[in-house]
Amino acid sequence: MSQNNPSRYTITAALPYTNGPIHIGHLAGVYVPADIYARYQRLQGKDVAFICGSDEHGVAIPMKAKKEGVSPQEIIDKYHTIIKDSFTEFGISFDNYSRTSAPIHHQTASDFFKKLYEQGDFIEETTEQLFDAEANQFLADRFVTGTCPKCGNPEAYGDQCENCGSSLNATDLINPKSTITGAVPTLKETKHWFLPLDRYEDFLKEWILKEHKSDWKPNVYGQCKSWIDDGLKPRAVTRDLDWGIPVPVAGADGKVLYVWFDAPIGYISSTKEWAARENKDWEAYWKDQDTKMLHFIGKDNIVFHCIIFPSMLKAHGDFILPENVPANEFLNLEGNKLSTSKNWAVWLHEYLQEFPDMQDVLRYTLTANAPETKDNDFTWKDFQARNNNELVAIFGNFINRVAVLTHKYYNGVVPTPSEFTELDSQTLKTMRTYPQILTDSLERYRFREASQELMNLARLGNKYLADEEPWKLIKTDEARTQTVMYVALQIASALAVLSEPFLPFTSAKLKGILDISSSDSALDWKDISAKEVLLAAGHTINKSELLFRKIEDKEIEAQLEKLEATKLSNASTNADAAPQKETITYEDFAKLDIRVGTILEAEKMPKADKLLVLKVDTGIDVRTIVSGIAQSFKPEDIVGKKVTVLVNLAPRKLRGIESQGMILMTENTDNKLVFVNPDEDGVANGEGIS
Repeated sequence: MSQNNPSRYTITAALPYTNGPIHIGHLAGVYVPADIYARYQRLQGKDVAFICGSDEHGVAIPMKAKKEGVSPQEIIDKYHTIIKDSFTEFGISFDNYSRTSAPIHHQTASDFFKKLYEQGDFIEETTEQLFDAEANQFLADRFVTGTCPKCGNPEAYGDQCENCGSSLNATDLINPKSTITGAVPTLKETKHWFLPLDRYEDFLKEWILKEHKSDWKPNVYGQCKSWIDDGLKPRAVTRDLDWGIPVPVAGADGKVLYVWFDAPIGYISSTKEWAARENKDWEAYWKDQDTKMLHFIGKDNIVFHCIIFPSMLKAHGDFILPENVPANEFLNLEGNKLSTSKNWAVWLHEYLQEFPDMQDVLRYTLTANAPETKDNDFTWKDFQARNNNELVAIFGNFINRVAVLTHKYYNGVVPTPSEFTELDSQTLKTMRTYPQILTDSLERYRFREASQELMNLARLGNKYLADEEPWKLIKTDEARTQTVMYVALQIASALAVLSEPFLPFTSAKLKGILDISSSDSALDWKDISAKEVLLAAGHTINKSELLFRKIEDKEIEAQLEKLEATKLSNASTNADAAPQKETITYEDFAKLDIRVGTILEAEKMPKADKLLVLKVDTGIDVRTIVSGIAQSFKPEDIVGKKVTVLVNLAPRKLRGIESQGMILMTENTDNKLVFVNPDEDGVANGEGIS
């Protein structure tokens, strides 16, 4: 069950693939909330190990290397540097950022595998796997795409469907094809080692379904329950690849550890690296029951962190288990899914160049609009509004007024208050409630809610000044003005401390203005509630400086034009299109029976957000087709729609319903699904397309 008040925290953030830079989707989903939580716990005086590192063994790495005509090592060195430097400049306060190519990780992962191997925890099997004869290579993970058997997404990968988040095996895919050559793969025998997840069903039911039913996010708990209820199956922990950590047992030539076996062990090896540098005991952070461990991830990593990695840890026998896995949903950009391949993203390293010294503006916007319970949308207009209407107009305005007036009236010296009015006392009392208000939100991983509560504290200060109007009061009642400014300075001090997890650069700047960074005047989280005086009378503050600047329309227009150029580029060329498939004869093509049809009925499949169940008149019959288009079309909007149907596709059951064909679809330049439509004028159902 949940630990009430642990003194030690191991906080991990998902290891980013080094096949490209970091974008705002990564930040919103994982790194900003993880950093807020780590900073918050440090302010509470907790012993924190905030751990991350580059994941350099995924199939995406050699794929990227082949595309760019360089070695995988060049790819990982390039992007590891970009990612690590971007995180540092952005203020993500990792205690250690490592990489899975490091010798300490290779050793740790190899030792972990060997211990499970020697304990007899693996199953060794020879199975049929997808094989590309043209490339002479087995097709693991991202080397193969096809239709997801769970949601019907036609672009699922061999390890995962990014549309529905399901974890897959390559052989699960419908109509698989090689991403190397575009060829249709064959099946070929190969030997691998499997972790028999079914052995851990009882453990997982007890640990997740009983212990964590109330304190895990619904999306995390629900996905875990679905997997367990469906019955767990053995999962391969090795792959036929030439890039990765060699399987450290005899008879495993040409095989490497599966990236989803080796990558989470990267948390352990990164902790070891940090502990050695800081002269700490790494085992306390992974084996001590008084340590609270948390994994911050995106929703596409839930199964790996909640089912597979805990089963690995349980099998090993020496490690604690995560207390919580607060996974976020996905962030979209200007109404469309973020896409690395289509360059539809806001890249962190580019943002830092184009908006220098404005890290906190992006942190705040991503937190205020965090995709905590559903997919959310980042827009540049909202970014501008959050900055101008909240950070500048509320937070920045309050601090500027306080600092400027303190220097104007008292030469920067905190004035001595006279007797407090009921309003003064109530305002200070309300201010002292904010540490607990923020704690209540943060301990439930509601970072969006917490960011708005922080802004409410700034609103409290603004309203207090607006009601008391010290700029007018100074003319009639100097003693009362001193009290008002004293109270306002206490609120400013509270903001300087409580804003640190959310706005670390702003917090540092504000502490500098108030001169509360030195040890004799430093404040921590608990002081805001416990101390009667945060900034003593007679203390001298420094000159005011603007915490935030206004963002002009032309800056936003430049970003929108940049995205529009990306759209146009994607429309004119598709450099990421799959290679042409192998040449076929007319006789091969003639086997495809593609006809015009009309959708007669459409309804959502129960308990499946992505699937529609369609009744389609094909001209030769009326048949059921299950299609993964529910997030693009409402059922009532497509009834009567003429469509193009592949009618002689072998039937396949999707969630218990037999689908008897496939509707042909494509994506437009806005990354939205559209029908491949026949000319509707005078074309009858059943007409063939040739």
